[in-house]
Amino acid sequence: QVQLVESAGGLVQPGGSLRLSCAASGSIFSIDLMGWYRQAPGKERELVATITSGDTTNYADSVKGRFTISRDNAKNTVYLQMNSLKPEDTAVYYCNVQGHRSTYYRRYDSWGQGTQVTVSS
Repeated sequence: QVQLVESAGGLVQPGGSLRLSCAASGSIFSIDLMGWYRQAPGKERELVATITSGDTTNYADSVKGRFTISRDNAKNTVYLQMNSLKPEDTAVYYCNVQGHRSTYYRRYDSWGQGTQVTVSS
């Protein structure tokens, strides 16, 4: 299986910054898509940002210009740099990685454990 380990979130003041990381491990042949989702209390999980194997990025309108997604292929790691944080960014952030496993070239769709990001004074 492909496992994901996310870095810890934290409490950040409005306007502050935080970087999340997510490292994938296991029988990985390829990572085709990496992304970040978030879920606030009482709301459904929503897409924050994605990055393809070709470094094509996609952002939710609510975070565009403030968040940056990037990846380190050698480390099988995806990052989310969050700047100018707002209280509405408060949520549990989940990493998502999709691709193919080395064994039998099976597809996988793995999720991180989730990490709490709280933006508050």
